[in-house]
Amino acid sequence: MKFGKTALYSGLITVSKTLAGFISTKVVALIVGPPGVAVIGAFINFIAIVLAFGNGAITNGIIKYTAEYTNNINKSFKLFNTALVISFVCSLVCCAILFVFSKYLSILIFTNDQYSFIIKFLGFFLLFYSLNTLLISILNGRGLINLYTIVNTIGSLFSVVLTCVLVYFYKVQGALYALVLSQSVIFIFTFYFFFRKTNFQKKNFRLEYNKIIGKKLFKYSFMAIISALTVPVSQILIRNIIIDFEGVNSAGFWQGIMKISDAYLLVVLTALGTYYLPKLSSTKDNSLIKKEILQGYKYILPVTLLGLIIVYFCRNIIIQILYDDRFLQMNDLFLWQLVGDFFKITAYLLSYVMLAKAQMKLYIATEIIFSASYILFSYLFITTYGVIGATYAFALNYFIYMIVLFINFRKLLTSRHAEFKF
Repeated sequence: MKFGKTALYSGLITVSKTLAGFISTKVVALIVGPPGVAVIGAFINFIAIVLAFGNGAITNGIIKYTAEYTNNINKSFKLFNTALVISFVCSLVCCAILFVFSKYLSILIFTNDQYSFIIKFLGFFLLFYSLNTLLISILNGRGLINLYTIVNTIGSLFSVVLTCVLVYFYKVQGALYALVLSQSVIFIFTFYFFFRKTNFQKKNFRLEYNKIIGKKLFKYSFMAIISALTVPVSQILIRNIIIDFEGVNSAGFWQGIMKISDAYLLVVLTALGTYYLPKLSSTKDNSLIKKEILQGYKYILPVTLLGLIIVYFCRNIIIQILYDDRFLQMNDLFLWQLVGDFFKITAYLLSYVMLAKAQMKLYIATEIIFSASYILFSYLFITTYGVIGATYAFALNYFIYMIVLFINFRKLLTSRHAEFKF
């Protein structure tokens, strides 16, 4: 799997996801306004947490070991079947929790219990999402980027149609239903393409648990759970800080800039996820790892910088296209958000080395520390400068994160013989 080919396919995935996201964002913004955008953003963060627990947070582990066991059929199916057991058990447990605590969770996320049925709805469809994630992770790990692209593109198209229809008829509730369904019903398409277009047979997938492989997967699970908790929880807390000090409209503006940020960086993050994690996982030679990282910087950083510059100078047009006049105050939030995004991408390439080489202690420590510092910086800057302070905090936090990762990997990046112990 070549980086250029992967970047091309990743670009196709990104175009479909970005267009779908733009259309969905526009429809939601027009119909429900900034307060509705803030509510939907809170539910997106909650879904991220639930979906990680729903499949045992083993996605990155599946990708890594699928790539590593490519030439070992026996180990591959022990991996797949163990992951299948974990996905079933975790989905059913999470479903039960969501049903029992639906009212409490609705109050926690939305400050009232009127969305408790949405929580139960998410629990009901959780298993389908987990199985879909398992199949897509196998495609990713095996480097079947063409099928991976097809499945993701279909998912994006389905998502935008569903969102537009449900938001039109049911407003905010419709958007919440769409978020759940679009994450889960796509399993039908994934299942069809997975078994129709690959050599995998349904009969080889069984509920058989392997303790050794399970232990390896749960090592990744622990890292993913920390990430799944720290990132969405930090955003939920920051959003609440903005609401407390600046109001719900300002929270909607901040959610809007975060949505734009996620959209234009999707192509880079997709390329990293589909290429670097499997590639670095299967690479044992430090000099080759160094080569892959430097090649990544050679291609990724110039493209990212150019994209960020274009976004900054076109920010008014972007606001008008994606939102409406009610969101024009977002204009002031772009500069430092874009600066932070550049630091984020620069650091993320090195963070994939931590994932690929299962550097659990370092990964967990950085996730917890920098999520906490993001919240702290946000509180300090928001109370001092208003909602724009959240972007100051974002930029400062990722700058420090980038420096810390460079220090950790300096031997790998600067040594002629690239000697580095993982």
